[in-house]
Amino acid sequence: MSDEALPFFVYGTLRSSGRNHAVHLAGRCADIRRAVLNGAALHDGPGFPYAVPDPTPGRRIVGELVTVRPGAYAGALAALDELEGCRADGTGLYVRRRMSVRTEAGETREAWVYLAGPAAAERLRARPALIASGDWSDR
Repeated sequence: MSDEALPFFVYGTLRSSGRNHAVHLAGRCADIRRAVLNGAALHDGPGFPYAVPDPTPGRRIVGELVTVRPGAYAGALAALDELEGCRADGTGLYVRRRMSVRTEAGETREAWVYLAGPAAAERLRARPALIASGDWSDR
């Protein structure tokens, strides 16, 4: 996994209104912008969502693009990887991938996105729960 200092696209409990934002990102952010991840679907999990690539036309996830202050970046990256169960070997609950997102202003940016990993994929096969709006706040 690369440690390139990209912003994070967050779509669930890490959004600025979410409980995990207050714990892991508050005070570390340089900028937060509304954004959309196209070509992905949002699924309801046990108290948190999962993002899954999905080529279905019109499928998207609504979230925020969070830019972390440079001095706080390493700590934020480590905290988010741990929170998301992101393992270097790709076997965790989530995997961190570099993807393109579109800001509300129409700007395309590269960002880290936590997608459902192998452990989450098993849960989703057993109990798929698509959030049709693509917005965790509107489920």
